[in-house]
Amino acid sequence: MPMTNTRPVAEFIRHHYRHFNSAALIDAAEAYAQLITSGGQMLVTLAGAMSTAELGISLAEMIRSGAVHAISCTGANLEEDIFNLVAHNHYKRIPNYRDLTAEEELALYEQHLNRVTDTCIPEDTAIRRIAGAVIEEWQRADQQGKSFFPHEFLYKLLRDGVLEQHYQIDPSDSWLIAACERNLPIIVPGWEDSTLGNIYAAQCIQGNIKNVYTIRSGTEYMMLLADWYRNASQKASIGFFQIGGGIAGDFPICVVPMLSQDLLIADTPLWSYFAQISDSTTSFGSYSGAVPNEKITWGKLGIDTPRFIIESDATIVAPLMFAYILDRLA
Repeated sequence: MPMTNTRPVAEFIRHHYRHFNSAALIDAAEAYAQLITSGGQMLVTLAGAMSTAELGISLAEMIRSGAVHAISCTGANLEEDIFNLVAHNHYKRIPNYRDLTAEEELALYEQHLNRVTDTCIPEDTAIRRIAGAVIEEWQRADQQGKSFFPHEFLYKLLRDGVLEQHYQIDPSDSWLIAACERNLPIIVPGWEDSTLGNIYAAQCIQGNIKNVYTIRSGTEYMMLLADWYRNASQKASIGFFQIGGGIAGDFPICVVPMLSQDLLIADTPLWSYFAQISDSTTSFGSYSGAVPNEKITWGKLGIDTPRFIIESDATIVAPLMFAYILDRLA
């Protein structure tokens, strides 16, 4: 199902967004659209709590429209899209979350409501429902001596339809379903730092899973990314669109210097576009707040690479950019 008509949003942006961060938004969106229309491909990274913020509503349409070709995300963003898919009606919004006392936080804990800023994820209908289904897949693979990446296990759940009876949102608003439909490569560095990652470790400790390598490692994710980048960059320019900071962006951007400097593949092309949405203030030692020029010194970007930074809240900026890009691609 396509997004609501993006033309009014795009026209509003074109008329009103003229300076500072608003101008950077237009410049970055225009360059993104130009890369796609010229046959390029884009890797999008998701940090923070973008899935719980329901970025999937706009990101899924970007994926279906062919404007996203690979995703790197935290384990939390991978699982929280599917949590929302099956338990949305049980989520609880806390508009006054800034005013909560420690006692009120404890009360949420005792109700098994895990707070992410203004939204509480229900443990029973979200986390345990998905865990119950995926544990069966982990154990089956373990017994068969097979191993898969974290996202591949979730792709299998979606393709087998075992969760459909529990869907509580329009499936077209799930970015993971859209990615699954197009079989997009998903890179999940540091997956162990997630709720399902913790549950997997517990299963291994309890002996329910005998081979800890039933879930493939971060090193193997880098190898997968290297294969994807080498193959894709032979046919197209590859851009890098980063939402937030942290490992979701730091990990995949390093594939270029790894290929050129460690594997000594001399013809490895640099990233052809870079944009980051971040509210991290540029400061000494702040990687997330580093300006894109710093990446030139690491062999990730070139001096001619279009590069942009939009210093704002990604939950506001990303849907606007996506609407603008989708209008340009229509």
